[in-house]
Amino acid sequence: MRGHSNTSCHCSCMVMQILFHTVQVLSQAEHRAGYCAFYEECGRNPSLEGALIPPINHRLIKHVPDMQVCPMLDKGLGSTFACCSIKQLTSLEMSLTLSKALLVRCPSCAENFAHLHCINTCSPNQSQTVKVTKVMNVTHLGKTREVVVEYQAYLATSFADGAFQSCQNVRIPATGGFAIATMCGRYGAKLCTPQRWYDFQGDTSNGLAPLDIDFRLIKPGEVEGVPEGVIPYKGRALKCNETTPSGGQVCSCQDCKESCPVLPPPPLPPGPFRLLGTDGFLVISIILFCLLIFSFLFFLLVSCLVKSQKKQDQEKKKKKGKDQNCNDVSQRVIHPAEVSCADRNSMAAQAFLSSVFQKWGTFMATYPLMVLLVSAVVVLGFGTGLMFIELTTDPVELWSAPNSRARQEKDFHDKHFGPFFRTNQLILTAPGRKGHIYDSLLFGTQNFSGLVSKDLVIEMLLLQKKIQNIEFWSEDLNRTASLKDVCFAPLNPNNSALTDCAVNSLPQYFQNSLDNINRVLGDIRLLFCAFSSSPLSFKDITDLGLSCMADYGAPVFPFLAVGGYRGDEYTNAEAFILTFSLNNYPRTNVKYNVALQWEKEFLKIVQDYQSNPTTNFTFAYMAERSLEDEINRTTAEDIPIFMISYAVIFVYIAVALGEYSSWRRILVDSKFLVGLGGILVVACSVLASMGFYSWIGIPSSLVILQVVPFLVLAVGADNIFIFVLEYQRDVRKPGEEREQQIGRVLGNVAPSMLLCSLSESVCFFLGALSTMPAVKTFALYAALAVLMDFVLQMTAFVALLSLDARRQDNNRCELLCCVTVATQKSNQPNEGFLLPLMRKYYAPVLLNRYMRFIVMLVFLFMFSASLYLMFNVTVGLDQELAMPKGSYMLDYFQYLYKYLEVGVPVYFVTKRGFNFTTEEGMNAVCSSVGCDQFSMIQKIQYAANHPEQSYIGISANSWVDDFIDWLNPGSRCCRLYSFGPNAGNFCPHILYSCSNCLSTVATVLTKSFLKVSCAGSFGSLLHFQNDIETASDVNMKMVPCLSRRVTNVFYEQYLTIVPEGLFNISLCLLPTFVVCCLLLGLDLRSGLLNLITIIMITVDTVGFMTLWGIHYNAVALINLVTAVGISVEFVSHMTRSFALSIKPTHVERAKEATANMGSAVFAGVAMTNLPGILVLAFAKAQLIQIFFFRLNLVITLLGMAHGLIFLPVVLSYFGKCKGGATRQCYKGYCVRRRPTTECETQTGSEN
Repeated sequence: MRGHSNTSCHCSCMVMQILFHTVQVLSQAEHRAGYCAFYEECGRNPSLEGALIPPINHRLIKHVPDMQVCPMLDKGLGSTFACCSIKQLTSLEMSLTLSKALLVRCPSCAENFAHLHCINTCSPNQSQTVKVTKVMNVTHLGKTREVVVEYQAYLATSFADGAFQSCQNVRIPATGGFAIATMCGRYGAKLCTPQRWYDFQGDTSNGLAPLDIDFRLIKPGEVEGVPEGVIPYKGRALKCNETTPSGGQVCSCQDCKESCPVLPPPPLPPGPFRLLGTDGFLVISIILFCLLIFSFLFFLLVSCLVKSQKKQDQEKKKKKGKDQNCNDVSQRVIHPAEVSCADRNSMAAQAFLSSVFQKWGTFMATYPLMVLLVSAVVVLGFGTGLMFIELTTDPVELWSAPNSRARQEKDFHDKHFGPFFRTNQLILTAPGRKGHIYDSLLFGTQNFSGLVSKDLVIEMLLLQKKIQNIEFWSEDLNRTASLKDVCFAPLNPNNSALTDCAVNSLPQYFQNSLDNINRVLGDIRLLFCAFSSSPLSFKDITDLGLSCMADYGAPVFPFLAVGGYRGDEYTNAEAFILTFSLNNYPRTNVKYNVALQWEKEFLKIVQDYQSNPTTNFTFAYMAERSLEDEINRTTAEDIPIFMISYAVIFVYIAVALGEYSSWRRILVDSKFLVGLGGILVVACSVLASMGFYSWIGIPSSLVILQVVPFLVLAVGADNIFIFVLEYQRDVRKPGEEREQQIGRVLGNVAPSMLLCSLSESVCFFLGALSTMPAVKTFALYAALAVLMDFVLQMTAFVALLSLDARRQDNNRCELLCCVTVATQKSNQPNEGFLLPLMRKYYAPVLLNRYMRFIVMLVFLFMFSASLYLMFNVTVGLDQELAMPKGSYMLDYFQYLYKYLEVGVPVYFVTKRGFNFTTEEGMNAVCSSVGCDQFSMIQKIQYAANHPEQSYIGISANSWVDDFIDWLNPGSRCCRLYSFGPNAGNFCPHILYSCSNCLSTVATVLTKSFLKVSCAGSFGSLLHFQNDIETASDVNMKMVPCLSRRVTNVFYEQYLTIVPEGLFNISLCLLPTFVVCCLLLGLDLRSGLLNLITIIMITVDTVGFMTLWGIHYNAVALINLVTAVGISVEFVSHMTRSFALSIKPTHVERAKEATANMGSAVFAGVAMTNLPGILVLAFAKAQLIQIFFFRLNLVITLLGMAHGLIFLPVVLSYFGKCKGGATRQCYKGYCVRRRPTTECETQTGSEN
């Protein structure tokens, strides 16, 4: 590509050097038809080294036998006359061939270009269109002649404008720029006009023209300044969408706007959902709220009517009964046959589970030491797998599924073309510096920002040189390594030198030479090279005639060298951009570590430079390794925060589990060791889970290390509190052993613990069906950890509680087991502080008639509002959130969004459907003349015409176009030796004795070419993930190939994160309903109320995420899955407690469940989580603050509100009708008396 680019640019500049050859002119010029002004070749211009010039001689036109070079002058055999010889035609053909290297993509443009020079050189009426203005004497081959060194050429504007317009949009695919930019000198493509285009071709100051030609463009009817006898040439210029007389096809759409088919505009992105002229989701939420309120009010009305009717019927039929003591009773005698099938199943399930767990608990409590030993052995057995643990830190492996589209496309691209290069970048600014005005004769008045100054360019160059000269000892290479060992060197990848390394910066316009900067007037050069869009020039307009190309041989586009400008006003740039590109080696390659080491040295130099008080720059910087380094750094720094969080939770559990009936027994009744044991049970369950998955080769991640212990601790602490508090509130029955009491207590609470643990474990196992690797591994680790936690609680923790109860019964102090106290333990149950408070105050106030109604209104409103907010949650994850506060990467992201004008490169890669061994296959990809109007590149171009939807920053280019242009016989670039020892081998294009590789472009290519193709472009810079995901989606849909950019694998998840989340959360909700129904004996109503409450918690959590600015992404999804598990703890215990209550009315049963189980849930879940969560607010990492502090705080508070406020109220209205009295009747299969329940009288007065 380097040689081709040089040829293309050099050819345009050599056109005039070869074109205007020496011709003999007449001694006296006459402007009349049939006379020549020039003829034949001889002489050289003494003022321009090596430039040919024509002699003066006057003669009539001559007959020319062959005019294939200028077909527009061909009048047929024997009738063609011209002012040029066969020798001149040969030279003209060679010069025009060079120009076709740039213009051959558009045959009509190339034809018009040749047309002009054929008229100037060979027109039979040449003397009517040109006027010699300067001659001089030159001695050539021993003969002195008067030669022409300057003349005027007169063209009608109709022809000049037409020719210019046909060439104006012809592109150079290799650079993405326009051919006219290299043929208009100092003005570039933007400022080029027909007059400037022709002036450049005839200006000897560019060092290429052999003599001065003053092109005069004459408007129709204009006579002033036109010499007598001169007739401006006004031939017809072909339009770019016309075929040429020689058979050339119309120019392609990419090179000619007129050739583009008329396409309907792309459909606009769907607008916001609207109903009744406003936000549709808001309307739906309001309607839903109204329907829920109406349904609730309708239920209350019907309940009151039914209650009133039943009350009247009961008063009529009521018969007063007497018991054996002649006391009035309101009980009736029932038979077991009256018990429903559902109730029998429910009570049978509870009786079976209670019996099993009672026996199990008694056994565990009887042999505590053996149980602890076996548990320790099992945990150690699982834990040994940690020797094989693999910690995944690669973001691609974490967030991109191996079978996802973006991941497969990345693997395919990397396999065939290699991975993206590694980027190391600085964005430098100099705020506060005063700008200046530069008055250019060529470009007019230009405003330069304070940044664009010679001293800052020099300072930047010195910094660049220092970085380029980094050297360090590499253990992997066993030698001193430098940039050239790892740099991206596109034009010399195998044996790279420092000057081959791709370094993009403003000093590259001076080839990184301090001498060039000092010798050149900087403003002029910058205007020419960068700010006039001429970075492809090999010769600037200064006296030195330096190239604008970088020292590694490629152009430096201004949007990669400067930033912070508007439009293309590069002189107003506010930032310099310095970019070092390294090869992106696989992690298994030894040079991967070398690249990491170079980047480490790079960061060190940059940080030292930033701390230097003498620097004139304010800047931001990053290395490819920076993201991973900063994430690892903040993780290590926040480990103490997590440790403090767990320590706070441990202290709370140890203190809260104590009984504290007497100051004298405080050391006896404390539960420090029990709390420590509970924490160890959680830790052992997490270690066992991690060890097991390490055994089978499933890698772990930092997310698992941070989230899973927190989740298992929340679940485990709740079960511990329920078990211990139930034991403390229980009184040992006469004749009952301590171990039997523990077994009986476990039989009462273990079914509830099983309900929650099994629901959560199944929930997480189903969550492992997720396609996202991070979510999948989290779900697997969490599922097994929760299951192991339950198993260890049923074994090790029961044994530990048995040992502690034995110590407490013996009045021994904790930690000082040899010390005993004389004060005996009270035989009264210890209800603690919380249970009486909730029984006496909280439950009655909450379940008051009016309060219940208010609670329903508030929570229904909150649910409806959260549903609306859920549809407005922001999807995405700003990458700066992964950085800790104060990280240098935060400054870099800020500079990146503010100053950089383009985004990452985008590659379009074909995988199948294109057979490049056929003409049709090539035409389906290319964008040159003759290519399909809807080829791959053309479709990308159509997309680029709508940047607001496609986000493509510049037009794409394909190797196929470059290859076709190189093969095209008209360009004479691909040449072969015709004879001699090198016959059939490639020869330099400058040797005209060689023959073309192909006779026609349509020659079918050999089958040795690649079956895959890659086209490239730059995407626009996008600041938000929703924009990036839209861009990725559009890019993928516009062309029949894969779209590859380095960010696709990260942002693809946002295209599916919403359905993925709904799928995962639905899978988690399903087992909570099924397990609840099964363990409560097919109690569908309790299972449904349980499910509804958890759904409301989840919806409200997403709603509060919107209010608190928490974005929805994979990390949030993991926390939402966790929220379902924690919600089970808040809800399921309460639901089961209500279902098994024997109180006669809904309200009384709700009060009992709220007081007894609600106090344990509040102490075990809410008060365990909250202290640990609050500590996380002090973490440095924003990711932890947002997704672990904020989101977990929301989850805990909403779970507590719904479990302890909303659920008791809902159960009091809609809970299961028949209570535990039926169970007592069923268990004994006997006739018993029971109170008339609320279900029989419908809701009762409290309802």
